[in-house]
Amino acid sequence: MENKHNMFVAVSYTLYTVDGEKKEKIEEAPASKPFEFITGFGVTLDEFEKQIAQLDKGADFEFQLSKEQAYGDFEQERVLDLDRSIFQINGHFDHENIFEGAVVPLQNEDGNRFYGRVLEIGADKVKMDLNHPLAGKTLCFSGKVIDKREATNQEIQNLVNFLSGEHSCGCGCGCDDCGGDCDDHHHDGGCGCGHCH
Repeated sequence: MENKHNMFVAVSYTLYTVDGEKKEKIEEAPASKPFEFITGFGVTLDEFEKQIAQLDKGADFEFQLSKEQAYGDFEQERVLDLDRSIFQINGHFDHENIFEGAVVPLQNEDGNRFYGRVLEIGADKVKMDLNHPLAGKTLCFSGKVIDKREATNQEIQNLVNFLSGEHSCGCGCGCDDCGGDCDDHHHDGGCGCGHCH
């Protein structure tokens, strides 16, 4: 099938990590709540989009992405000790949202938004892992193309609004119920992303 931009695609899939002969299920986007994206906007992993772009509506698929094609190597230098004061609201530490295992939105001095996982909370510092949760992993996607058609102007505009920051979730997964924790499900309800593919 001809690869074109601005195609609306909906896929159901199960995402696994692969380590030798071992496969571990990470997340699932069922047919009742498929992962939806528009091609050409960079909201999914490039190789994921490339694999899906070759398929027609109704096609089944299963393919693997190497860590290089997915989220790259786990980088120890992306594990940082940040001052607790960063996570204060009205002078008090934000215990409601900052706890071990939480995935929280962060912003750097350039205004770029990204997510970090809380590893440890100390007396003065909070240890954060800024690596993608699937960094260093080989991924296997198995699923079906539920829909594939030209995107409508409204769908494209909605995505442009989303990418320009008019939606609070920065995961790019298209999930309406991210709530900022895009790593629980994969859809990226959660987007461990897969939906943050």
